[in-house]
Amino acid sequence: MASALHIKIDRSARTTLAEQIRAGVLAAISSGALGPGARLPSWMALAAQLGVSRGTVKSAYERLTDEQVIVSSRPGGTRVADHPPAGGGATTSRGHADPTAALYQHLLMGPATFQMGIPASDGFPKNLLGRLRAHAARAEVVGAAVYPDPRGEAELRREIAAHLALARGLECQPSQIFITAGFAGALGTTLSVLGLEGRRAWMENPGFFQSRRALEFARLVPVPIPVDEDGIDVSLGIRNASDAALVLVTPGQEAPLGATLSLNRRIELLAWAEQAGAWIVEDDYLGELQLNRRAAPALASLDTSGRVIHIGSFSKTISPALRLGFVVVPRALVGQFAEAALCVGSAPGPAVQRAIAQFMREGHYMRHLRRMKRIYAARGEALRTELERKGYRVDIGGLAAVLHLPDDICDVDIADRATARGLAPAALSPWFSPGTTPRSGLLLGVATVTEDQIAPSCEQLHQLIEASSGKSRAGAR
Repeated sequence: MASALHIKIDRSARTTLAEQIRAGVLAAISSGALGPGARLPSWMALAAQLGVSRGTVKSAYERLTDEQVIVSSRPGGTRVADHPPAGGGATTSRGHADPTAALYQHLLMGPATFQMGIPASDGFPKNLLGRLRAHAARAEVVGAAVYPDPRGEAELRREIAAHLALARGLECQPSQIFITAGFAGALGTTLSVLGLEGRRAWMENPGFFQSRRALEFARLVPVPIPVDEDGIDVSLGIRNASDAALVLVTPGQEAPLGATLSLNRRIELLAWAEQAGAWIVEDDYLGELQLNRRAAPALASLDTSGRVIHIGSFSKTISPALRLGFVVVPRALVGQFAEAALCVGSAPGPAVQRAIAQFMREGHYMRHLRRMKRIYAARGEALRTELERKGYRVDIGGLAAVLHLPDDICDVDIADRATARGLAPAALSPWFSPGTTPRSGLLLGVATVTEDQIAPSCEQLHQLIEASSGKSRAGAR
């Protein structure tokens, strides 16, 4: 087993022997030589094989255990964790390192404390939704073998239309709604239909980096427009890029800072889009989950000229595992979206759609949202209080707490090191567009931390930040 680990001991190196053993185990996991659940040699066996003391091996194993890379038990021995932290290295089924793993790290590592984009699991009606999905799956299996409607199941589109009218002030017909594979499917279909290759597009700065990349993949040119407490700066956008063909915004709660687009700027944005013939894509990623107030009406509810395309999903309100999103299009675009849905659509299977339709029709969805809003608000305030007690400036931005850091502290480094401790904060600086001046900070998901976890988790973060502050001061000297 020691040879499989490829551990080389160099007694002349400045690195301790325990650290060399730890690095050798991590390298074996990264290369795929040791997969999840693989058994490691005992302290005695590895110590004898490497010619070191048992205490040295024990120290290395204890460090790996603290980092949640390995687990130990009397009957099972010491094994690689079933889900080692992302730092342990993602591999393909053939054991080779996956060069694209970093792209998906924030999606595949969880759920973990402070992870963004995932709703709380402890308050979700699992049994109820499980029964609804099982019933819908059985009905699908025994039903006629026919092609599903590529636009989405009619019953779900009706329920979404009714919900949007009630909760978001958006009046639309079911025929204007198209079911998609999450937000990504909705945005991809929208950009394909609009066909704006080579044109410029406003993008909030900071803003969701996956949306920025989606614009680039569609061969648009993102133009970063700053946001403030009133949302995207529309006047600045008009001055800097009046020829833009598209604006991608999160007006309900700006991602990631949480500002709501003010009424004056909404009116200004709609007037400019009508005059310029530009399209506005409204990413309503949190829907009505605004914690401190009643949800602002959808931007599309004010649109009288048919320039706003509204995108929503159930990822934050129910579960991202559903891969269930939708797009509400102006009447003039219904035909083009219908053709795109038929030719390149990617709506989830009918059973999932019908289960969620019933979940909404019977009133469970609204009750669930009201309950989760109370839970998230309580957790957000508790998190803010704990961090402010430690001297930090904190804002609650949607379902994330924004912990502001001095710009000389590397938020990416802190986020990476937090992973080894079972925490999953996101660094704020990568949300800023390339070529602009980023701000340092951490984004802490309030849905994935329970009240009893807040104090110890904040203390761990505080220790990491303090250590990073010490390094920054030492570097400055």
